[in-house]
Amino acid sequence: MPQETRILYNADCPVCNAEICHYRSYSEDNGITLRFDDLNTEALSTWGLDADTAAKRLHVVQDGTLYDGIPAFIVLWQEMPRYRWLARLVSVPGIRHGAILIYDYLLAPTLYVFHLRRQRKADKTPSQ
Repeated sequence: MPQETRILYNADCPVCNAEICHYRSYSEDNGITLRFDDLNTEALSTWGLDADTAAKRLHVVQDGTLYDGIPAFIVLWQEMPRYRWLARLVSVPGIRHGAILIYDYLLAPTLYVFHLRRQRKADKTPSQ
């Protein structure tokens, strides 16, 4: 029996949260069992990652294997019939390499910089 597919994401990131909320809704509407863990909760402790590493990219565990970045997206998309075509497309060697470059050097770092800014802003906000 295959293990549960788990997704670790940053719910404090508006872009990440919107995308994952879409995937969660789609999976629930279609009876697909996926577990979504927000890295800003105690769920992070079960991943063996620190918060900073977790915030830098999407992480997925499937059948005991940890994936991150584009490979994690491919695993996630393979679980959802509507997105299997995208998983196949992004798995094509040249496209996969390009997607990894764009995600690793543009998208993920940009989202991470915004994450750090949100954290600094939250740290400066006085508690009520």
